[in-house]
Amino acid sequence: MRHPFRQARSSFAAVFVVLWWSAATAQPLPSNSPFSLSAVAKAVAAQAEAGDQAGQAGPAAAGAGPVRRLSSGEAVNLALEQNLGIRVERLNPQIQDYTVAQSRATWVPTFTSNFVGGSTDSPITNLFAGGQDKVTDGRLDATIGVQQLLKTGGNYSFSWDTIRSTTTNFFNNFNPQLRSNFSFNITQPLLRNRLIDRDRQQLQLNERLREISDINLKATVVRTTRNVRNAYWDLVFAINNLTAQRQSLDLARRLLADNEKRVQIGTMAPIDIVEAQSEVARNQESVIVAEAAIKQAEDRLRALILDPGSPDFWTTTLEPTDSGAFMEAALDVTAAVQRATTNRTEVLQARNTLQQNDISINFLRNQILPEINASATYGLVGLGGSLLEPLAFNQLGSGIPNRRVLSSRGFGSVLGDVFSNAYPAWTFGVQIGYPIGTSANEANLARARLQYSQAQTQLRNTELQVATEIRDAARQVQTNRQRVDTSRVARELAERRLEAEEKKFAAGIQTSFFVFQAQRDLAQARTNEVKAILDYNKSVVDYEAVQEVPLR
Repeated sequence: MRHPFRQARSSFAAVFVVLWWSAATAQPLPSNSPFSLSAVAKAVAAQAEAGDQAGQAGPAAAGAGPVRRLSSGEAVNLALEQNLGIRVERLNPQIQDYTVAQSRATWVPTFTSNFVGGSTDSPITNLFAGGQDKVTDGRLDATIGVQQLLKTGGNYSFSWDTIRSTTTNFFNNFNPQLRSNFSFNITQPLLRNRLIDRDRQQLQLNERLREISDINLKATVVRTTRNVRNAYWDLVFAINNLTAQRQSLDLARRLLADNEKRVQIGTMAPIDIVEAQSEVARNQESVIVAEAAIKQAEDRLRALILDPGSPDFWTTTLEPTDSGAFMEAALDVTAAVQRATTNRTEVLQARNTLQQNDISINFLRNQILPEINASATYGLVGLGGSLLEPLAFNQLGSGIPNRRVLSSRGFGSVLGDVFSNAYPAWTFGVQIGYPIGTSANEANLARARLQYSQAQTQLRNTELQVATEIRDAARQVQTNRQRVDTSRVARELAERRLEAEEKKFAAGIQTSFFVFQAQRDLAQARTNEVKAILDYNKSVVDYEAVQEVPLR
């Protein structure tokens, strides 16, 4: 099938041939000529009808793909599920959750354990080394412990160490020797780092950043919703505009058919039909352009609401169920301004920035305090093994002395010493530190206070800009509301004017030029009315969206 634009171009060529022949010979072409007025009229009518039927059938009738009928709300729901931009933005809060979890992991207790065994041979270097040729020491050490940072700024640790050691040093009284040590240590800041320290500051800042990710997600959802609704109304406008262009084409065809009848009965000169043929071809071109605009609007909406990974992404035909008829929306500018200055994303971000500055001020104010840390340590010891008899002085020169075991204490006795607090040891101390002169933290605190004041001013400025944008958006809605009324009146007057021109033309007191001019004016009036309704619907969408996010 020939392309509709080529059909229109061939129709124009035929019209030009007729005009040239008539101007050169002052005679119409023969009726059997392929370029005669009757032949051209029939060709134009047939081509226009074929193109119109092809346009009305659409891609779905040609088997291009499935048809999806949806309302504006359904289009928004699809976008919330499948829009790639929203999918990307939804991951940011999850990423920030892990950042917050990483900061909180600072206060997770850490369990430690250690198991070591070994043996050491040491050469004899003096008389009191405890051996003849060498001294062999064996050791088996098992340690467990827990340490943790506290949210009060302090830290604690405790460990339990169990040791079994053997030696060939005959000066030792225990062989083998069992030893168990328990120790507990705690340190707590009393001024600096007690209420807030760097770790707690970072946690609070990360929690504020987590809120920012929620705000950004909200902004993305609102902007995408606005884009989807506007794209939906653009598609509705394109469809309605095509209807208006087809109505103009039908009017031009009807006048062409009437002129053909007048030529046949001899009440109109054949040359007068050329203008009607030209008007049909011009309107057919407008229909072609309107059909292309539908495809462009459909692709823009498709990219916002459908999953690009689906196999029928490009072949699905989107068919709006909302007619795009005018429906007036109620406006409450005062309530809208109050809602926007409370919930709009940049206002929430500005307040979040104030909170971050406040956290930094609290931290820096704490850092200029003196550093006073209290610490305490408590330890318990248990000792056991095989107790040898005391070494006699006369045994030193007789080789390795043979010493009897006087008593033996097992590991249970060693633990008994520990848990019965038999050999306690404790310490307590206070550490004090204070810089002499102005510290860097004091300068940072002064700068943070200035930044806080700056952020407060910026918040007030943002609230003023938000209120101005809300008022501008409401004013645009009201303006477009008036445009709808005036464009409707203009369309009705254009219809009455065309009706009057057609009656004059039928009575023979008016030329076809004025009829064509009235048809064009009516087509433009219909387009203006559809465009005014579209602009009104889009301005209502912008009015609702501007209460949540900035439009630019």
